[in-house]
Amino acid sequence: MSEPQGSEGTTQRLPVIEKAPGGDLDHAPPPPSAADDAREGRFWSARRVLAGIVAALILAVAGIFLYDVAAVRAGRPAMSWRRELARQLAERPLDDTWVLVGAGVAAVLGLWLIVLAATPGLRGVLPMRRPDTDVHAGLYREAAALVLRDRAMEVAGVQSVRVRVRRSRADVFAVSHFREPDDVRADLDTALAEAVEGLGLSRPPALTVHVRRPGRKR
Repeated sequence: MSEPQGSEGTTQRLPVIEKAPGGDLDHAPPPPSAADDAREGRFWSARRVLAGIVAALILAVAGIFLYDVAAVRAGRPAMSWRRELARQLAERPLDDTWVLVGAGVAAVLGLWLIVLAATPGLRGVLPMRRPDTDVHAGLYREAAALVLRDRAMEVAGVQSVRVRVRRSRADVFAVSHFREPDDVRADLDTALAEAVEGLGLSRPPALTVHVRRPGRKR
């Protein structure tokens, strides 16, 4: 029996759940409509490490400049690197190669930070339907792949299964040994369609099933 790789790993992580203060998990209102499910978005990543690095760099650069400016105001000469930087910026034309390279790097970094700030992140968490407006739950892709893999292994004739779950698609690669591949594929389609629905995802991934015979042993 083959083991899944990547998103197909055997990591057993619990779903992500966010609960608003004062909410009641025991409250069970009617299931939300399809329109409500369609509005479920991805989880936003805090990106604390990246934010900390950017903040530390900005603080360090600002601190160095502030110290140099204060030293100049106190009658001491400016640091040599700042005098050289000021001279280079004053003498080099705008179409200079190094000026264009520096501007390009700064523009790319700025655009990258804007994209990170405007996108949710947490691509590995799939949003789930909300049975309660106070609860926002998500399922890790690895956990979803593990559920589908276990369900596929229950189908008669399946020797091994590899599952890869993405945001909008779930690919299942099965190996059959004593049944016809077409019959195994039909049973897998039925069983996995029920399993995908049972995951309770806001946007169930499209299911693709591939079945083949085991390779010949040499």
